[in-house]
Amino acid sequence: MDQVLGTLPRVHNPNVLVGFDTADDAGVYLIAPDLALVQTVDFFTPVVDDPYTFGAIAAANALSDVYAMGGKPVSSLSILAYPSDGNLEDLANILRGGLDKMIEAGCALMGGHSVNDPEIKFGYSVTGTVHPSRIKANAGAKTGDVLVLTKPIGTGVISTALKRGIATEEHIAAATVSMLTLNKAACEAMLQFDVHGCTDITGFGLLGHARELAAASCVSIEIEAAAVPLLDGALAASRNGAIPGGLKNNIEFVSPCVAVSDDIDTALLHLLYDPQTSGGLLISLPEEDAGQLLSLLPAAQRIGRVVTKSGHTLHVL
Repeated sequence: MDQVLGTLPRVHNPNVLVGFDTADDAGVYLIAPDLALVQTVDFFTPVVDDPYTFGAIAAANALSDVYAMGGKPVSSLSILAYPSDGNLEDLANILRGGLDKMIEAGCALMGGHSVNDPEIKFGYSVTGTVHPSRIKANAGAKTGDVLVLTKPIGTGVISTALKRGIATEEHIAAATVSMLTLNKAACEAMLQFDVHGCTDITGFGLLGHARELAAASCVSIEIEAAAVPLLDGALAASRNGAIPGGLKNNIEFVSPCVAVSDDIDTALLHLLYDPQTSGGLLISLPEEDAGQLLSLLPAAQRIGRVVTKSGHTLHVL
């Protein structure tokens, strides 16, 4: 997709404040001097067995892109692929889970679209609002900034371990709670500070999204591997070979721009590439603000810093 998007013509529109040029989390369109729309879409196949929980996670994941831009979700449309002979009770629970999460976010569900498909897929198109001067794009990180991650990582390997029957109930429960947690509180907290850049951690993994942040900002990033928060059971799942296909794809795509210290555990390094569902926010902000932000978000951790652009985009220490 990255290669294909690069072939498309760039059509200038002065109202497009954030487009697809910088691989940001959502597009932003100016509709008034003090108001812009944030627009995103995301859907995927089930990551948990329970239909209600799957629907709620799909909603939280789609909402996350708006929060990553510093926006407030206001409306949504559902996107559903479901087999015509599928269980209607399961379908109702998927939709109910998504609706409940939208209600929690204060985001109105306006309708949606469905197609007959033997493989279940579900998600949302979400529209939010943001003041044009308060957009938190991925292109603003500055040398000297601290990087804060608001959720632990590891949902991809734990979901794969679940499919292979090697994940414990406790580890699955912890990953589910994380995926169900909206990034609303993290967004509201970061808006109290001079945040220079932000992105959410989803399918491209921590290093993939950090790469986008660095590339858009023309900087390099140092990640302290030992400081990255991990979900309980994630490291064990990685060591036991529960490696999702998306993780392998991320390694292939991102690793050429990553310099890794010799003493980094391979299983831990794999987790830095692990594709996340409804992951946390990666926030770039000044050193003097980082401590205050961390005090507002108990689950968040400082994981690295922004440095002057060098030969490698990312450095794992």
